[in-house]
Amino acid sequence: MVKNKFILAFALTASILFQNNSYALTEVTLHNSPIVTESNKALLTPIQENVGEPIKSENTDNAQNEESLKQATLTEEKKQRIAQIALPNVAANGAIIIDANTGKVLYEKNADTRFFPASITKILTALLVIENTQLDNRVIYSRSATTNLESGAVTLGLVEGDNISVRDSLYGLLLKSANEVANGLAEHVSGSIPAFANLMNQKARELGCTNSNFTNPSGLNDVNHFTTARDMALIAKACFANETFVQFDSTLNYNFPATIKKPTLTPITMGHKMLNSADTRFYEGIIGGKTGYTSKAKNTLVTCAKRGNTKLITVILNANKTQYEDTKAMLDYGFEVMKIENE
Repeated sequence: MVKNKFILAFALTASILFQNNSYALTEVTLHNSPIVTESNKALLTPIQENVGEPIKSENTDNAQNEESLKQATLTEEKKQRIAQIALPNVAANGAIIIDANTGKVLYEKNADTRFFPASITKILTALLVIENTQLDNRVIYSRSATTNLESGAVTLGLVEGDNISVRDSLYGLLLKSANEVANGLAEHVSGSIPAFANLMNQKARELGCTNSNFTNPSGLNDVNHFTTARDMALIAKACFANETFVQFDSTLNYNFPATIKKPTLTPITMGHKMLNSADTRFYEGIIGGKTGYTSKAKNTLVTCAKRGNTKLITVILNANKTQYEDTKAMLDYGFEVMKIENE
């Protein structure tokens, strides 16, 4: 009995010594049988370091290095192939095309130069209206909204007292590009055009715009009303991520309701020619967009197109009647680049 106690004490002492050197006895054996008691149970528990961590072998490291090298080679190969694609020939003075999913710039030309936007301003107006009021609400058009217009401005002939829903007004804004509609919607949302302009600038900053200033909801000439291709692309990205906006902006034809001056429906048509399959400028995959023109801004154009999982946004500023050709050239380039990127 004494002998057994001596052997157990020796074994436990050895266990403690081994533990101090990061070793542990798995069990104590006496006459081929383990002896485990509550007092020595903790001492007999094996020490496990880095439990749950996979044991890396040299083969594993080599495989990972080979895979990384393979991916780097593929990426470099894609870059070389993309570099061989001819850049779009863009005549407009300001232009950009971005991946609408990531915001990545695929091509730009004077993207941070300030230009007058003209009526592409109205996509920001529409987005703010959608975010800040209900589509079934009624807009009561004021005298200031329907008369505060420059000569030659596009209108739907609304006058003071016209009562039109927000929904109908948005179709008038985005399809007909009616300027008194822009004014009326701005007053409906913010109470006045200056207050709505403040809202426009606040939203632009939230979207990351750094070189724009908006003074009215329509885009009519104002020396302090300007933007850049890059900023407009950010605004368009937010617009085309909004399903309600897309619903309005992808509509080709709509019957605007009766008004005080015109007691019958007024058929209106989307101004962006690349959406219309009957037009020679039609482009497969166009979701929507907005045209613009003033004598100072010249032709401006925002476009969104999608093919497969690739969604692109283009902006054209200060063009001399080349807005559609420029847009097509950028979209062709963008889809070709993204086809390689997505392989």
